[in-house]
Amino acid sequence: MEAVGRRPVAWVAAIVLLAEALGVVFVNGVLATVVRNQQMSLAGLDPDAMSAGTWAMGGVFGLYLVLCAALLVRTAVKDLAPGRFGRVVLIACAVVHGVLGAVTVGLVGWTAFAFMMVVLALIVLILVAYDRERRPGHRDEEPAAGPASGSAEGPAPA
Repeated sequence: MEAVGRRPVAWVAAIVLLAEALGVVFVNGVLATVVRNQQMSLAGLDPDAMSAGTWAMGGVFGLYLVLCAALLVRTAVKDLAPGRFGRVVLIACAVVHGVLGAVTVGLVGWTAFAFMMVVLALIVLILVAYDRERRPGHRDEEPAAGPASGSAEGPAPA
């Protein structure tokens, strides 16, 4: 993928992850409110503890998605591949989307599965598109077999 196509994909992926972060926090907030209002309990756990845990989980996962979106915005703005830390975070985000996509088929439906797979595809596309420019001086391919001193047109300039 050329540099022209990478930036828009990174921007779109960042926007989608930000929207997903807002959605995750909202859904967890609704779940926490329902648990608290209905005084629901699971195996004798305190409903207030379950509500607080749901809020915390939604907040942490929302922040994680915002971090991933920030990495993608940085990638789009600078048109540089994410560093080692950024790649690890984005790979983990892709794995989480793959696993959650498999879970959502049975629990939520095929529409949610399709959304999760689109996000997974966007993240993987960014990781693959920027892979060749990870290190300065990285060559795209090995030199072709032939004369060691240059091409068929003559020796390489000194």
